[in-house]
Amino acid sequence: MIGKCVTQRPWAIILAGGDGVRLQGLTRNIDGDARPKQFSKIFGERSLLGHTRERLRPIFGNKKMFVVTKQHDSFYTEELTDIDRARVVEQPTNRGTGVAIIAALLHLMKQEDDAIIGVFPSDHYYADNEAFARTVKSAIDISNEHNSIVLIGAKPEWAEVEFGWIEPGVLINNPSSKSLFGVSGFCEKPSLNTARTLMRKGALWNTFISIGPAGAFLKLLMATVTATTCHLADAIARGDLCNAYNAVETIDFSKHVLSAEPSALLVLADCVSGWADLGNPTRVIETLARHEIEPNWLREMRRLNMPPLMNSQNFHRQTSQDLMRYTATV
Repeated sequence: MIGKCVTQRPWAIILAGGDGVRLQGLTRNIDGDARPKQFSKIFGERSLLGHTRERLRPIFGNKKMFVVTKQHDSFYTEELTDIDRARVVEQPTNRGTGVAIIAALLHLMKQEDDAIIGVFPSDHYYADNEAFARTVKSAIDISNEHNSIVLIGAKPEWAEVEFGWIEPGVLINNPSSKSLFGVSGFCEKPSLNTARTLMRKGALWNTFISIGPAGAFLKLLMATVTATTCHLADAIARGDLCNAYNAVETIDFSKHVLSAEPSALLVLADCVSGWADLGNPTRVIETLARHEIEPNWLREMRRLNMPPLMNSQNFHRQTSQDLMRYTATV
């Protein structure tokens, strides 16, 4: 189905409400407190959220909506001083990615109900921001052409057991890309043998980026998590999001929404952006080492004779116990 031509700039929904518990030992030593990782200056002069904002700026300009959680207000208030408060969805508590996306989508549709939107985590790493922008722009074009939600899947470099995987379906003939597929299914944190099989079959790492018309997102949410979507819609209309959150259960967008309706989705393979999920301390250091990034805190680890950084292939076999002891005691 060919969609209408969209001339207005699309919207980005940036998810910044996670608790980042697994990285708090590390962020405590980097920033002096146990802030969630999206607010931590893990490398460079910006937080991960700051890097995400800068990465998305050439694509979305100022049309960005942020989802945060009230208990982190001391961190995001400082980060988002330049953002109109109408574009900050403040959750009373963290109820998972699915609830965060519902709340942001419903707020956004009050402003532009026909917008193309992209959903982005705020705590990931990309080696090539220009390549990332090209991929996202291609996904925006495709989502408009097909009136469909397009996921971005990263080409895997190894048989990873801690990531989610997207299993591509049939190749879709599209002039914008030769790497567009239907979606046949998802696999979350597979066994090593399963991960190897997925890799051989051409499966992709799930980056969690989802791009499509607002109406397509609403249709998908209504088909999968109907009660919660209706409950939050009513609460937003009444201006009573706080009480609404007390009554809803946690929803994982990949598990409870995307996985439930794979036939409604497309996936675009990203082979060039250098995506990495900074999910735990080991992953953070491995990613920095691979890209020859050495912030001051990592240099201090070297000075204190922490185990030497190894190449990517070997580093994945190294236990993080020494690192966890370091981040808990320094």
